[in-house]
Order: sequence, then structure tokens, then C-alpha cells
Amino acid sequence: MGIATEALKNFKGFSLKNMTEVEPLSPGHRACQGCGEVLALRQAMKAIGPNVVVCSATGCMEIITSPYPQTAWRVPWIHVAFENAAAVVSGVEAAYRAMNRKKIIDQPDVTFLAYGGDGATADIGLQALSGALERGHNFIYLCLDNEAYMNTGIQRSSSTPFGASTTTSPAGKKSSGQATWKKNMAAIAVAHGIPYVATATPAYPVDLMNKVKKASLVPGPAYIHIYSPCPTGWRCGVDEGLEVARLAVQSKVFPLYEVIDGEYVLSKKLARPKTVADYFKPQRRFRHLNETEVARIQEIVDDQYNDLLHRCEMRG
Repeated sequence: MGIATEALKNFKGFSLKNMTEVEPLSPGHRACQGCGEVLALRQAMKAIGPNVVVCSATGCMEIITSPYPQTAWRVPWIHVAFENAAAVVSGVEAAYRAMNRKKIIDQPDVTFLAYGGDGATADIGLQALSGALERGHNFIYLCLDNEAYMNTGIQRSSSTPFGASTTTSPAGKKSSGQATWKKNMAAIAVAHGIPYVATATPAYPVDLMNKVKKASLVPGPAYIHIYSPCPTGWRCGVDEGLEVARLAVQSKVFPLYEVIDGEYVLSKKLARPKTVADYFKPQRRFRHLNETEVARIQEIVDDQYNDLLHRCEMRG
């Protein structure tokens, strides 16, 4: 039995009936109207609770929760550079471990959490994250993926999906927007052989909170990739973010699953999946795509989803 399987064998998760009321991230922050990223972060923090140290990469969530001299954080929180949240949290975790061993403190059960956007994770912070995962530090890393550098003006990242129009991959007469396919960060995390990896979205809050809670119980590194809708950057209505996030799951664009000790487990089965066109419809960042391009994207999405199903079935 793997270490994650052993740690989770008696896990009893959240439900709508036993939802925790704790709020380590307070209201009163300065997020954009309809922001799905801060909702995802709030859900994650509710799941973890107050016994935590948080390391935040530069990005939207740092900007909106810490305008000096105010803060929306009710727990210890460190703002670090764009690229090194995983390195800093691994140092904090190692320091706590050393101080507990030397009996300077008696705090063996603190959770260590780092988070960053897709730019801070898949691009600028990938080296630090890879090193922290490889070294086996006991921490959780959350990628709050809104598929571009939203804080600095909607520039493309390696997590921007093919065909999306951004300020640095604009659609035009000779361009269909983003020219590369989205980097699969969850697969990269799995390749490090860590005990727990999962995908989540605030559109399915109980699923997200249970995965974050599981990650906090598993010894060693855990990585959760959270699809975080951004109405500002995705050019959808401020009241449509969660619906777009649901469509991403229902259309197989962003499937929900866990990888526990290398074993793939599908979180949500789709009896009647939506189409990629259904997912694109509310988002003006895709409105320039023609039928041929949408059909090509649908084919790739189908192939990737079938590969995921094969991995789940292969693992039993």
C-alpha cells in the first residue's frame, strides 16, 4: 500500500451537510467581479483550516489580498517572487521540521501551502516547483490556472489553450490566437513520482475541498491543478465564470481526476458530454475560430480524454 493510500484509507470528506465554516481567507479583498480564482482559493483554504503557513507567488491573488496596509489573510502568509513560491515553502517546511526536531517548537501538524497562477507555475516557477517535488518536501502546491498572465494584461502563458486570443497571441487575419497546446502540468507533477496529484475547479466545490483536504493528509508533496475562471481575460460575463468552468468539465476540456500513488481515478464520469463548441460559446476569446479549427480542437480533446480513461481503466 502506497503512502497516500495508507494516509487516506479512513478519509471522511466534506459534504454540503457538514461544510466547515472556517474562513482563513476573509471577505473584503479586491478581486474583480466574478473572479473564479479567489473563489477557488477560498474553498481550498476552508478545506485546510487555520493551522497553515501560506506562501504566495506574485500574481492576482497576492495583489487583491494584500493592499498595504490591509490584508485579507487570517493565517501566516508570505509573499515571495513570481518564480520561487515552491522553493520558499520547501524552506519553511524544512525549518519547521528542524525546529520541531530540536524541540524549539512543538508544532508537528502544520500544513505548508504554496500557490501560484499558471504563469508562476508552468512557466516562471517550473524549476523551483520541480525541485521541491523531487526533494520530497511535505507541502501542497496549488496552481490556480486562469490560462494567461491576467494580472499584467492578459498575456499568453504555456497554459493558454490553443486558439485563445490574448494580448500577446492576438487573433487576426494571419493568426488563430495561441499557436501551441496547453502544457499538461498535472502529468508533469505525476512524472515526479509524488504521492498525490489532482485536478479541480470551484464549479465543483465539494470535490475541490475534498481533494485539498486529502492533499493535506498525505505525507510528502501534493500538487493540485485548479481550473480558475477569469471573466476579465476570457471575455465572458461576470456571472458566467462558474458556468464556463462547469462546461470545461462537461466538455472533456478539463477532466476531473486524482492520481493516488500513481493510480489514476476519474472523479466525474460523463454520460452525455458537451461539445467543445458548447464550451467556447460564452467566451469571446474563442469567437474568431472557424468550424475547421473547432473540429480540430475537438479531435485533440477527445484523444486526450480517451487517453485519460485508458489510464484510469489500466489502473483498475
